[in-house]
Amino acid sequence: MPTTNAPPLPVPAGPPTRVRHGVVALTVSLGMVTYLDRACIGALAPDISRDLALSKEQMSVVFSAFALAYALFELPTAWWADRRGARRALTRIVLWWSAFTMATGAALNFTSLVVTRFLFGVGEAGAWPCMALTFAQWVPRAARGRVQGLFFGGAHLAGGLTPMLALALGGVFGWRTVFVCFGLTGLVWTTAWLRWFRDDPSQHPGVNPAELALIAAGRGVAGDSPADRFTWRRLLGHRNMLPLCLGYIPNSCAFYFCITWLPTYLAEKHHFKALSLGFFAGLPLLVGIAGDLLGGAATDAAAHRFGLRWGRAGIAGLGNLLAGLAMIGAAFAHDPYLAIGLISLAVGATMFTLGATWATCIDLGGPHVAVVSATMNTAGQIGSVGGPLLVTWLLKLTGDWNTPVLAIGCLFLIGAACWGRIDPRDRVFGCRFAV
Repeated sequence: MPTTNAPPLPVPAGPPTRVRHGVVALTVSLGMVTYLDRACIGALAPDISRDLALSKEQMSVVFSAFALAYALFELPTAWWADRRGARRALTRIVLWWSAFTMATGAALNFTSLVVTRFLFGVGEAGAWPCMALTFAQWVPRAARGRVQGLFFGGAHLAGGLTPMLALALGGVFGWRTVFVCFGLTGLVWTTAWLRWFRDDPSQHPGVNPAELALIAAGRGVAGDSPADRFTWRRLLGHRNMLPLCLGYIPNSCAFYFCITWLPTYLAEKHHFKALSLGFFAGLPLLVGIAGDLLGGAATDAAAHRFGLRWGRAGIAGLGNLLAGLAMIGAAFAHDPYLAIGLISLAVGATMFTLGATWATCIDLGGPHVAVVSATMNTAGQIGSVGGPLLVTWLLKLTGDWNTPVLAIGCLFLIGAACWGRIDPRDRVFGCRFAV
């Protein structure tokens, strides 16, 4: 009678190659380009408003036009990426958004600026879910949180430096030239991506068997079971999806406040000037880098020691709670430096959650990582679309810049409660995938 025990797999000879590190570096650099192109408009908003004769309400519509398009096209792009691969999807995405970044510099009035920023959002939609798909294919399970933390750290470094860089270049060349220069960076990145990246690690000529085994360890084998198949009913009806989506809204709201209205808040509420304004406007995202890196390491370590639920949901819930308390404190702070310090702490705390949040999407997504990530990110765009409009509405209603800051703090407390309901062990798709 034949034995039922499968023979042990051979151990690949030699140390693993490190092509996966190059993939991570290339993806992190793209995260930096996305924030460079998104954040520059907030720093340049006063100049744009002056030259095009725009009101605060009109600038809010401009800010929200990008986020609305991003939300509308996120899921279709991710659905396509899950089927076609990140290489093809990100090439189209980066070329499109780079073109409309440059086109922003040619805007002549309110209408053309809104249309351009909407089309910019259409192009960038799906970028981050495609990056999550890249990590799912190339990064070993045990390093997912750290890699996500590194990715967001690079992105937020670019976002933190962008106000100073945009203001310095804009002062010399004008705001229109800044958009052209920033858009060109995406074209350079796309050239490198197409020449070197492959969707499947086994098809990359630089990957040896040892590295391939390391990447695949714990990931399991995709099959055609009902749990592997995509259906909208399974996606939208799963118990984890609603709290995951609601819990991401405050993060998007706070981030979008930082790259849109924070420079104006600092100038009008706390009277910061010139280069000090550029520094303090970028400070929260610079502080956020520490949160990104620490949070990514913390979620992997906690998951290893305490299990997946505490390692993901526990870290994310704690970060949201701290962010909410700090943001509420900033609303009641009278000292300008204390206020921006607390806002920076709040942003650092919410960035601390990102490694756990996006690793949770990979844990839950199985063969449909991009769609699960896009669903969460699309819901988060409610904060991006509504955030700038909420700021101007509350400001007009109360006449006090601290009111929207307080509202964002309360949203974080709701986010902390949502993470108490999430269990990353209960996957949406792919029961044959290891988490």
